[in-house]
Amino acid sequence: MAIVCQQTTNANTPSIITSAGTALASNTARTGWTIQNLGTNALFVLMGGTATTSIFHVVLKAGTGSDDGTGGSVGQEQGVVFTGIITVAGTSPRFTVVEFAA
Repeated sequence: MAIVCQQTTNANTPSIITSAGTALASNTARTGWTIQNLGTNALFVLMGGTATTSIFHVVLKAGTGSDDGTGGSVGQEQGVVFTGIITVAGTSPRFTVVEFAA
C-alpha cells in the first residue's frame, strides 16, 4: 500500500472570528480546511451561500467555556475537498478556521 502525501505551500494565519457569515471564501486551490467552535453556543456550518440556524450541513457543539477547546470541529484534509464558499451562523459565533492551499 502506497502512502500519498500532499505538500501545501500556503496556510492562512488562524484568528478568532466573532461574527456570522463567510468563514472561507471560495478557493479552487484549497487542499484542506478545518473550523473549530470556540464559543459557548452551537455553530452552524454550511458548505455554500448563507448559513442559518435552519439551513446548514453540520452543527458544531458548543464548548463549556470560551476557548476551552471542547467545542466541535469539522473539516476536510484529504480526498475530495470542498473548494466553494463556507459560511457559518449561530448566536454569538466564536470560532477559528484554517485553510490549506497548494
